[in-house]
Amino acid sequence: MHSYAIGVDLGGTNLRISAVDENGTLLEKTTLGTEVSKGRDFVIGEMTDAIRTLRDKLRGTGELRGIGIGVPGIIDMDTGLMRESPNLPGWSEYPVRAEIEKRLGTPVILENDANAAALGEKWLGAGRDQDSLCMFTLGTGVGGGLVFNGKIWHGNNGMAGELGHTVVEPEGHPCGCGGRGCVEQYASATAVVRMAHEAIASGAAPELKRAAETHASEFNSRVVYQLALQGDKPAQDIYRRVGRALGIVITNMINALNLPMYVIGGGVSSAWDAFAPTLLEEVQARSFIYSVTTPPATLRTAPRKTTVITRALLGSDAGLFGAAKLPML
Repeated sequence: MHSYAIGVDLGGTNLRISAVDENGTLLEKTTLGTEVSKGRDFVIGEMTDAIRTLRDKLRGTGELRGIGIGVPGIIDMDTGLMRESPNLPGWSEYPVRAEIEKRLGTPVILENDANAAALGEKWLGAGRDQDSLCMFTLGTGVGGGLVFNGKIWHGNNGMAGELGHTVVEPEGHPCGCGGRGCVEQYASATAVVRMAHEAIASGAAPELKRAAETHASEFNSRVVYQLALQGDKPAQDIYRRVGRALGIVITNMINALNLPMYVIGGGVSSAWDAFAPTLLEEVQARSFIYSVTTPPATLRTAPRKTTVITRALLGSDAGLFGAAKLPML
């Protein structure tokens, strides 16, 4: 009889729940809308009801190893308290883990959603052959996760992996975190749209202006990407800025940690071919470790280990699989 775990990916728009066995096979998956406007009690009620339904459906088919839940926000890993969550208004300073455990009558593991996505890619995605990796998730903002020797690295107080607030332009664009020039301000979907509007305001981006007027409320990073594919230079320049920002931050991570793999996921990663060339150029030019092609004479008998920078493979399911993996660690 196989064992399985239940993984939950709680987002500001969708609530997804899955059952995954120890080999990574998806047994069941349920998707619900996250009705955040109805409050946290309603959302947690919907979640726990769906978990119970799935648990009852699979009763007798295998051993339930546990329940892992990925949530967007800053979590106190010791207490299970949600410190802050921009996508879940009203959840700040809320004991999420304790409330879920009370309703389910069983322990759960709470984790930041970007960390869960990194673990998912390590388990079943791009990093399945690596012990350690660093992952960037490019969405509305920029998230990140670090996996060292198969386990999520939380740091001193659970805040490790806030890669979106790594500074790439010290006097750059103001960030919601209170700083300036964070990579989130140059490599997120929100940043792409902002840079597009800045290009339009300069008067030097007629195609972007036409697209913004045509698409109106639907003018997003995908529209900018399509123009870049069609050869529009201002749109291409925007994605070169994305690549430059990512190249700088990944260079710093390579030089600091020397991990074998750096994975880029999230919705903006679909524009990989528009920003990856600049990203790789930046890393090759800036990273001492990555750009070395000939090892010192004393090491020439040893094979040179390479650094891999690649797209994520699991798409939006990375966090779901990672959450399910948490109880199996």
